[in-house]
Amino acid sequence: MLKPLRQGLPPLDPAAVSDAASCALPARYEAVREARRFTRDTLGRWDVGDRFDDVCLVVSELVTNALRHAVPGDPCPTDGLPSVRLHLMRWSERLVCAVRDPSHETPAPRDSDDFSAESGRGLFLVDSFADSWGWHPLAGTLEGKVVWALFRMHPAG
Repeated sequence: MLKPLRQGLPPLDPAAVSDAASCALPARYEAVREARRFTRDTLGRWDVGDRFDDVCLVVSELVTNALRHAVPGDPCPTDGLPSVRLHLMRWSERLVCAVRDPSHETPAPRDSDDFSAESGRGLFLVDSFADSWGWHPLAGTLEGKVVWALFRMHPAG
């Protein structure tokens, strides 16, 4: 079901980006709500049409996974320092959601036959709702990785 996880983002011309927005998220679970609100507000301004709910769901899953599996220790509201960053980028016919976290661990789906489980299905949901997704390690002086999801957008009109 899942493609190889260590894959690069399809070629996207940075000069052709229509809109971009990002926000820093602290290492606490309330940050998922903040990411959803930021995404809803941003997508509302961008008028993404029928992909709105899909993108919001995938952002929730990516941020939850980053907080649950990639942030050292147990995420809690102790210091409030940003540890995860959400980036939204829109081209005329594509939208990319990217979540940067401090971990070098490979994102991997859990093996489970329990379809009633309340957790462990995040990457399966990302795979189901996004047109493609992947991850790559950060380069240079930045530590960690970026997990991204790409959505094809239908042109207006």
